[in-house]
Amino acid sequence: MAEPFKRTRRGVRVQLDEAERALLARLLEDVEEMLALDAAERGGVPGGPEGGPNGGPNGGPNGGPNGGGGGAPLADDAVLAALEASLDVPPPSDPAVARLLPEGNRDDPELAAGYRRLVQDELRERKRARLGSAGAALARPAPVLLDDAEAVALLKGLTDVRLVLAERLGLRTDEDAELVHARVMAQRADDPVAVAATLYDALTWWQESLVHALR
Repeated sequence: MAEPFKRTRRGVRVQLDEAERALLARLLEDVEEMLALDAAERGGVPGGPEGGPNGGPNGGPNGGPNGGGGGAPLADDAVLAALEASLDVPPPSDPAVARLLPEGNRDDPELAAGYRRLVQDELRERKRARLGSAGAALARPAPVLLDDAEAVALLKGLTDVRLVLAERLGLRTDEDAELVHARVMAQRADDPVAVAATLYDALTWWQESLVHALR
């Protein structure tokens, strides 16, 4: 069986067949859509970046910069508290997306929230860009040759797809992986877990081949 990816003088050649390339491109697109949905949810959070903590465009309860019609300015600590509330970003609702956008600190909720405010949007958009770039490259007519930037984008995209599948399969420990592997070996075509696990194994092999091709 040919290696899925091979280094050549012109770039990294994708040696997957047309159906395999289409499958991988669709998986990359699915993960990108998950992240796009998460971005939409973040934008729609009350008190999020599209409005102040009370819905006014400038953050005050009546839409004014100081929260009222000519009243005294808010104290500095109250301004900071209102600003933090307006930027508060809850964790992703989908556990698979949460694995793609991990917490900066699992033990301190405040530090984790600060990490989400500062980093998560940028991380999400970088991932979406890489997924889109990799999927577009795979959609080119065969033979598909990737430059190093495209190959790295695909490598990271494969990691993201595998993380999502691992979450859906409940893979957390080596024991979990062994149980799923046992279901694969049972070869029951009607077992959705076995089908997903078979796909996970294939993606793992493809990723290992791509790592080798990039060396």
